[in-house]
Amino acid sequence: MTTIKKKYNISVEATLEVIGGKWKCVILCHLTHGKKRTSELKQLMPGITQKMLTQQLRELEADGIINRIVYNQVPPKVEYELSEYGDSLSDILTSLCNWGEQHIIKQYGDKYAVLEDNILNK
Repeated sequence: MTTIKKKYNISVEATLEVIGGKWKCVILCHLTHGKKRTSELKQLMPGITQKMLTQQLRELEADGIINRIVYNQVPPKVEYELSEYGDSLSDILTSLCNWGEQHIIKQYGDKYAVLEDNILNK
């Protein structure tokens, strides 16, 4: 069986293929602060549907970016964390957050007027 290698025009395409979209970076930023249960992520991201959250988590897990930890207990408990490979995105995620903060300040003058939940100051 021959595997067809994907061709990229520029390397950032490979990055965006894994972490692109509206929600994946948001999920990853929350996970940089530690393990989270699905319900915690949903609470931190009120605009995401349960179906979309589940889909994004599955994709990130399939790409080796996050680990899904299942605890053998009743009721069942599942947590997500950055994998070692996913942790290699920390500098990128921090840069994205910092840029976003500066953009908000430039556009609105006060980041606190726009951010619903400032996780940087928790």
